[in-house]
Amino acid sequence: MQSHYLLGIDGGGTRCRARLTLNGTVLAETTGGPANVWSDYNAALQNVEQLTVQVMAQAGLPPQTLAQTILVAGLAGANIASVKARLASWQPPCVAVQVVSDVEIACIGAHAGEPGAVFITGTGSQGAAWNGEYFTLLGGWGFALSDQGSGAELGRRALRLALLAHEDIIEKTDFSTRLMAQFDDSPETMLLWSRDATPADWARVVPQIVAAAQTGDRHAYALLQQTAEDIGLMVRRLTRLSAGRLALMGGLAEPIQPWLAADTQARLVAPQYDALAGALILAQRINQ
Repeated sequence: MQSHYLLGIDGGGTRCRARLTLNGTVLAETTGGPANVWSDYNAALQNVEQLTVQVMAQAGLPPQTLAQTILVAGLAGANIASVKARLASWQPPCVAVQVVSDVEIACIGAHAGEPGAVFITGTGSQGAAWNGEYFTLLGGWGFALSDQGSGAELGRRALRLALLAHEDIIEKTDFSTRLMAQFDDSPETMLLWSRDATPADWARVVPQIVAAAQTGDRHAYALLQQTAEDIGLMVRRLTRLSAGRLALMGGLAEPIQPWLAADTQARLVAPQYDALAGALILAQRINQ
């Protein structure tokens, strides 16, 4: 068996990570900008390509080493059929390339390649169940239609709530007042911001929501409970598809866990490895 460099890419809505290995040894790892091929195809692939150059340089390898490299990229939005078809024309100069969605590599990593399920709750959200032969995917249809239990949806609900409180439709709290102050207490300023806001922009208020809930703010508390209920809905379906083995992953997974219902928490298992490890497991299978 010829030994190749293995390059795993994990591209999400907020950031993209790369890890390069040889014979199981990590040579370099680096992080870059977002890589959601549905929301911004060209920018996503540009970030992936820049990250590929960076990780090679960090490992002290010339760019030509890509010709000896197997690349597996898990990219947000790659589950969309039209995007998947478009990605078929993306041909980095590697010995082999496989592009899947970021939730698929997360699922493979979480269960070390064995059957199981995962629900990613980060900027966006998506679930996947792997039976050892094929994936069943849930969600992942974009911020406008999907993303239940995600940071972006939580952030949007929080700003809507802040606007309601600002107009005295619901009770103001210190938390809602602080959110409106970020827009100079102006609904019009918030409206103009929302026209161009990305899912990552909406999700940026999540740490403030968590902090406010921990101090007892009732609005923040209710927002987290609602998000936890959305996650529970997805978790119940995914555990039916995976015989009960489900890992919760993503940037919101840790802060939201205390808010999950007891039956939801009881269904969770700890992920064995991260999404990048999942990409490298798939790359290793190509290498065999």
